[in-house]
Amino acid sequence: MQNALDNDTVGSAAVTPRAWQVTLRHWWPVIAGLLALYLPTFYDLATGLWSKEAYMHGPMIMLLSFWLLKEQWPAMLHASADKPGSLLGWPTAIVGLLLYVIGRSQDIVMFELGSLIIVLAAILLISRGGTALKSQWFPFFFMLFMIPLPGTFVSMLTLPMKMAVSYMTDQILFFAGYPISRTGVILQIGQFQLLVADACAGLQTLLTLEALGLFYLNVVRHPSALRNIGLACFIVPISFTANVIRVITLTLITYYFGDEAGQGFLHGFAGMVLFISALALIISTDSMLQVLAKKYAPESSAPERNRS
Repeated sequence: MQNALDNDTVGSAAVTPRAWQVTLRHWWPVIAGLLALYLPTFYDLATGLWSKEAYMHGPMIMLLSFWLLKEQWPAMLHASADKPGSLLGWPTAIVGLLLYVIGRSQDIVMFELGSLIIVLAAILLISRGGTALKSQWFPFFFMLFMIPLPGTFVSMLTLPMKMAVSYMTDQILFFAGYPISRTGVILQIGQFQLLVADACAGLQTLLTLEALGLFYLNVVRHPSALRNIGLACFIVPISFTANVIRVITLTLITYYFGDEAGQGFLHGFAGMVLFISALALIISTDSMLQVLAKKYAPESSAPERNRS
């Protein structure tokens, strides 16, 4: 790989067809190698883990991460122009490939998928240096959300989260006048009994919503520090609230239309409600922070008068 791709790819404000032709011409051996390594991994995930409801966010995170890499590619080329590659890329690549071998041979998905992030980071270090990696830090950080966490750790954190979501659902619907009671994570509404499952209010769902909020924060790129910090702080309660809205929706669907409706097509509809409500809450919170940012923004100093 050459450090200086063609001048057409450096300093451009957008990714032109010419820029991508030049990029692909220099990077095709790397792309071919990555496809040879990781296509079997993605196939196994698509037919296995990613087909489960709790992990369906994986391919979405992956595609959004590659989109972010593509969008920030011209800025990366401009920032790292005429800068040498870093020797740290080689040991980083060795670590990534060792993780891949261990993960693939021992069926440790966390290692196998996590190695992709390390290998990609190593490629940027070798070819463009630390400046390139620094300019692409968010897509690599965002990829972490697609890595499945150890089952023991997930179970340890999921139970208290399900308890909290179940409690809030019970309190809200009871206040609204519905005949509902709760025993642990089991909700009894009318003649129906619902178990709040991991996929409805578990850690993976929370991480998916966290990723959605961080993606929104990165895309909008507010110049106001108050809006960025405030929205980042609100992502966790927004994610929790969206989970509560989803469980309430499922509970009401079951109450009015029966258990089959709650577990059938409308269960998937409740999943859509989760993301729609989370996005609506994020945008609403952002709008509120915009008002506060304008209200408390320091007044710009008056222009100095010309002195004769």
